[in-house]
Amino acid sequence: MPRIIAIANRKGGVGKTTTTVNVATAMAAAGKKVLVVDLDPQGNATTSMGINKSGRMASSYEVLLGEKRISEAVVWTEIPNFSLVPSSPDLAGAEVELVEIDNREFALKKALQRDAVNYDYILIDCPPSLSLVTINALVAADAVIVPLQCEFLALEGITDLIRNINQIKKKFNPKLELQGVVLTMYDKRNNLTQMVEDDVRSFFGKKVYQTVIPRNVRISEAPSHGKPVLIYDFKCPGSQAYISLTGEVLKREKELMAC
Repeated sequence: MPRIIAIANRKGGVGKTTTTVNVATAMAAAGKKVLVVDLDPQGNATTSMGINKSGRMASSYEVLLGEKRISEAVVWTEIPNFSLVPSSPDLAGAEVELVEIDNREFALKKALQRDAVNYDYILIDCPPSLSLVTINALVAADAVIVPLQCEFLALEGITDLIRNINQIKKKFNPKLELQGVVLTMYDKRNNLTQMVEDDVRSFFGKKVYQTVIPRNVRISEAPSHGKPVLIYDFKCPGSQAYISLTGEVLKREKELMAC
């Protein structure tokens, strides 16, 4: 079975999608077979990979509701070893529809177990809320990566998220682990950035990755070209940071699997 990693934060605009697609790209470049599942109704991961959402295609919405198998929704990207289950705006209403399904928290887990065994890693891009869709991702996952923007208000939501992760671990998914916290939009010239970093490293300790993701205009530009920044501009600081981060992620995966 593949290792499943959810990229989650209840706050929007913290770099979840950017982290998802670029870590997946770096994993694929390292020879890992990777599937990204876009669970955000906004579909930013889908757009970031240059996939046209206006075309009629199966999506993670149909997969969640059991109407389609993973294999029927997978779209191959231009990057070898990297495929994606696209998002749909219909995901915004999935919360209501899932309520009527038995064992609704396990819908995604069942879909992945049934039909997504031929991957090394599955990365799930979660919506910016603790909805039933996000709960499905955390129930299915082996580990969680939390991108955290280097701003004061970002700190307020992360303790609630960690509490939620622990609740899901206790009730639904005892194997779920916090793989790590990654600091994003990092600006070393900003005193607030340093304050946030100090607070986060003091609270989470070794759970915080050594690699930080800098503020970098090339990271912001890449989605408009339908490419991860690693493909758009390999040499930029943002790309090099994601390569380093992926190395840390894979190292921690080995450590978690050895436990």
